[in-house]
Amino acid sequence: MQEQQRLKRNFVHKKNSVLRFTQVGPVTNVIFHLLLLTFSLMCIVPFLLIVSISLSPESAIFEYGYQLIPKAFSFEGFSYLFKQRTMITRALGMSVLVTVLGTLIGITLNTTMGYGLSRPDFKLRKFYTWLVFIPMVFSGGLVASYFVTSQFLHLKNTIWVLVLPLSVSSFNIIICRTFFRTNIPDSVIESAKIDGASQFTIYFRIVLPLSLPVIATIGLFMSFGYWNDWFQAMLYLDDRTLYTLQALLNRILTEIEQLARLAPYLGVSYAEQLANLPKEAARMAVVVIIVVPIACAYPFFQRYFVTGLTVGSVKG
Repeated sequence: MQEQQRLKRNFVHKKNSVLRFTQVGPVTNVIFHLLLLTFSLMCIVPFLLIVSISLSPESAIFEYGYQLIPKAFSFEGFSYLFKQRTMITRALGMSVLVTVLGTLIGITLNTTMGYGLSRPDFKLRKFYTWLVFIPMVFSGGLVASYFVTSQFLHLKNTIWVLVLPLSVSSFNIIICRTFFRTNIPDSVIESAKIDGASQFTIYFRIVLPLSLPVIATIGLFMSFGYWNDWFQAMLYLDDRTLYTLQALLNRILTEIEQLARLAPYLGVSYAEQLANLPKEAARMAVVVIIVVPIACAYPFFQRYFVTGLTVGSVKG
């Protein structure tokens, strides 16, 4: 009886010791909540300001500047983009196609490479690890990349120039390798080999179903990258029918700014029309159109995304 009481006291003492280091005091808890609230407002307020500007008339923006609560409401910016709806709809479809196609290809390439590097019995594992790591530190430069893509691979003015150059990332490969190495037990792989399973069977039927967090993580990274990319189109595309949404809207904004600079040298009537263009409202309407679709997709991946980001953070 005394031994049981002693063990119970020891257990309570250890529990209280652990709680003493893990519990958060009321003051600290309030500080943490204030910090989180501040960080949340830092993320939300700029987007609300962008929405406010996109719904403001150009005259109110010129008179009062940027306002979180607009002095007047107007859909001039969205109306201007609606007039370009044929091009914007085609570009939106191209953005969706490039994002979906590039994300699927990227997930396939990055996960297969990461799985190969995670296997301890792969003889060239160290060599390929360095081959993957070096591009994270050193880059061949824009000129070399442009020459290889346009002259050697002949991808210029094709849809593949928007997909293939961004499909493989050293960072994503390292994430996949770390996940497979720390979360896929070697015993599972060995058991499948004993049962006669091939490497492809092990990979597709065992490894991938257990790897949804890392797949969602790199999928989210890659979809963001493809959706927001306009630089590839600016470099390699001359055909406007292949423009993605971001590339087209960037082109529209550039043309608006160029026309605004040329207004003093044009006729009076044409200059008046240019003066009435919703330059600021259209610019912010572009941002809203770009951000809203990808922001709506994020909550569906959030659970896997958070899990995937903690890959390799705790090792037992």
